[in-house]
Amino acid sequence: MSEIRLHTENLSVGYGRKTLIGGIGLELRQGQIMTLIGPNGAGKSTILKSLIRQLPLTGGTVYLAGKDMAALSERDTARRLSVLMTAQVRPELMTCFDVAAAGRYPYTGRLGILTPEDREKTARCLELVHAAGLADRDFSRISDGQRQRVLLARALNQEPEVLVLDEPTSFLDIRHKLELLAILKDMVRTRRLAVILSLHELELAQKISDWVVCVRGDVIARQGPPEEIFTPEYIADLYGAARGSYNALYGSLELEAPSGPPEVFVIGGGGAGIPVYRRLQRQGTPFAAGVLAENDLDCPVAQALAAEIVTEKPFRPIGDGAFRRAAAVMERCARVLCPVAEFGAMNEGNRLLRELARDRGTLAD
Repeated sequence: MSEIRLHTENLSVGYGRKTLIGGIGLELRQGQIMTLIGPNGAGKSTILKSLIRQLPLTGGTVYLAGKDMAALSERDTARRLSVLMTAQVRPELMTCFDVAAAGRYPYTGRLGILTPEDREKTARCLELVHAAGLADRDFSRISDGQRQRVLLARALNQEPEVLVLDEPTSFLDIRHKLELLAILKDMVRTRRLAVILSLHELELAQKISDWVVCVRGDVIARQGPPEEIFTPEYIADLYGAARGSYNALYGSLELEAPSGPPEVFVIGGGGAGIPVYRRLQRQGTPFAAGVLAENDLDCPVAQALAAEIVTEKPFRPIGDGAFRRAAAVMERCARVLCPVAEFGAMNEGNRLLRELARDRGTLAD
């Protein structure tokens, strides 16, 4: 089993003498990504700031590589742990190389003079985060995504065992979010880093995390592997979500279904119906969907958004019962949409539904 890089015993965190969250027990291992999730203001950043000694603990102990962090010097801590926090860093008159090179400070002398080896390691870290071409650029004149990569290079330049990041994807567009998390995953795999971070984007947390810690108010509500945490029921409970739903299969959020009886029947399947379902939801048009196999790509989204759904057992042709139920629902709808282009033997019943709608004059182009 991988070595424990950071762990806590009966940790309590807060501000001043007031404890906000107590009894925190975390165990972060080498080569693992641990992600803190939870509602805004739940205490994720407070926990991270306490772990890195930015906030004093109100109780308990944090151990880094088996040693009480309170007994470690700042330099010793910096050689084992590096940090990338949310706050925008905008140093004046510094190149990206200068910023990344600042990660060598735990290893330089009092004057902070870089050796040729330090410069080589800085250049290598910039390459690792795909920022070598930024080395001579003014740090204050690059994009947010580029800044995050340079700051990550600085953190890696400390040669840490543990990396702490507070919402590292804030301010980033989707391209730079994916790039940053891909780099992190590579570092965990190749350098065996131990990473603890907070994320708001549930779909990213579900995909990148090895271990998930759920923070809610004054308690760690639950922790475990993502397969146990990311269920529609638990995510709704954790965030107090009364409207809409979380799709655990696709790692996506769905808005609530339009209210009322179905006005449109969608003959979908194979993923073809999903964009139609979402378009109808945006328009506020209640709809029915069918006939869908219970394991079809369309099914989870249809279950979240449709007023009614007609299904069939997996790996079976559409039977007479499902066909009749769908035909009855379709008859009550003023319009029928069919985004499916081709029909095979398993969904011959859907082809017949399309023909029935055409004969009735309700099939829309």
